[in-house]
Amino acid sequence: MKNKQTAKYFQLPLAILGSSLLALPIASGSLLAAERPNVLLCISDDQSYAHTGANGDPIVKTPAFDRVAREGVRFTRAFCDAPTCGPSRSAILTGQHIWRLKEAGNIHSTLPAEFATYTDMLADAGYFVGSTGKSWSPGRLEPGGRTENPAGPLFTDRKLKPPHGGLSNKDYAGNFEDFLSQRPQGTPFCFWLGTHESHRGFELGVGAKSGKDSNEVKVPAFFPDHPVVRNDMLDYYVEVEYFDSVVANAIAQLEQVGELDNTIVVVTSDHGMPFPRAKASLYDAGTRVPLAVRWPARIKEPSRVSDALVNLSDLAATFLLAAGLQPHPAMTSRSLMSELTLSGPIPQAHAFNRAFIAMERHDGCRRGGKGYPCRALRTAKFLYIKNYEPDRWPAGDPDASVCARAIPFGEVDSSPTKQLLLDNADDPEFRRFYDLAFAKHPAEELYDLAKDTDQINNVADDPAYAPTLRKLREEANDYQINTEDPRATGKEALWDYYPYYGLRRNQDWKVDAKPE
Repeated sequence: MKNKQTAKYFQLPLAILGSSLLALPIASGSLLAAERPNVLLCISDDQSYAHTGANGDPIVKTPAFDRVAREGVRFTRAFCDAPTCGPSRSAILTGQHIWRLKEAGNIHSTLPAEFATYTDMLADAGYFVGSTGKSWSPGRLEPGGRTENPAGPLFTDRKLKPPHGGLSNKDYAGNFEDFLSQRPQGTPFCFWLGTHESHRGFELGVGAKSGKDSNEVKVPAFFPDHPVVRNDMLDYYVEVEYFDSVVANAIAQLEQVGELDNTIVVVTSDHGMPFPRAKASLYDAGTRVPLAVRWPARIKEPSRVSDALVNLSDLAATFLLAAGLQPHPAMTSRSLMSELTLSGPIPQAHAFNRAFIAMERHDGCRRGGKGYPCRALRTAKFLYIKNYEPDRWPAGDPDASVCARAIPFGEVDSSPTKQLLLDNADDPEFRRFYDLAFAKHPAEELYDLAKDTDQINNVADDPAYAPTLRKLREEANDYQINTEDPRATGKEALWDYYPYYGLRRNQDWKVDAKPE
């Protein structure tokens, strides 16, 4: 699956990389094939952190995730790099923040071949690599100079009849079985098992039909406590559970072939749930994801809970170091090895005390292809957000005629919850929730997580928080400059002008040409 890499890679300043990766205790590149672990990355589509059994949800049943957490390490503060599918997956594969990835910072774009991926590096080192379901997506490979999916060659032959409407007919676990059967004997493997669940649309009412009780739903503070919302959440839970059943089947296959204990099993999601003020936003509901890792060969204290603040892009360096390889110099990825193995001191430059999240253009729902550029710094106590174009609508333009999807506020997927808010925009009981979902945001936002778990009370203008706001603003800006974010360095930011390869229900919609 190797793609030629012709462009010069970014080089991180020593202040960012330093010796932090090299200093971590891990075997050298001389690992024997028999010593190198396999890698199975199981990644759902649109699932927030809270919605697993191990993370405390009272309704959703996720025995596979719970098992991986019980037999490995569960992360309570894991964040995607971007709350939008393609950019998040690009960051995972390259181990870099999306602002370093050119077109790949947008959804419905491409991932330029100039950027190294952990999958290519493992393939070059002799790993058998493959993927199934939703791998790197959505977008087009050819404009980026690639001929195969960056997550690995696709295994797609197996199909099945899903138990409910809205579920994919892809036999994810069956395709994984085909992959395993084709693996050369004695060769370590790396497989990306991505489901389309829990992406919309859902079968309406399937949650209640399955016997789930809507009265048990924990309704977030940014939604009205309404039967429509509760039942929409139940339908979403069904898709989360379907993903978990796929993970269980994949684990069973590893057990059958005797490879489970020599495999790093990771279960996570690309970003948060497909609801207003979640997916395509920088709030926790859109960015905080479930993450559990099982690797008995190195995790000697199972059932451990880590509160480290990590990004999903950190998986790239982790997989490479586990295989005895050094991460590419361009990677901003921090290895999770120390969190998994509890071995060795962590250099300050590598400390897991913050996560950075970003978004550019999501789904083409502003005139001329404009996105909503924003960055977030998440610490244990605060969420700081910088909105670079506060005059734009964060959820997409309310005028459906300027949206490629031809729907109002098109960055937010159509759903019963969204429609409830749209239909009741003038009702005083709903207006606050409508504004939380769709209204414009100020240039800066700050949320005190100890007092405001769901991040609905912006304290950026509160004088009592002025020192905290200043500190986080400076820390975010310094990091963005050090990692060459054009939004902070003043260099040309082209995300509003890159091609859009998504479906255009509004055929008149187009991306503006870059100004001369």
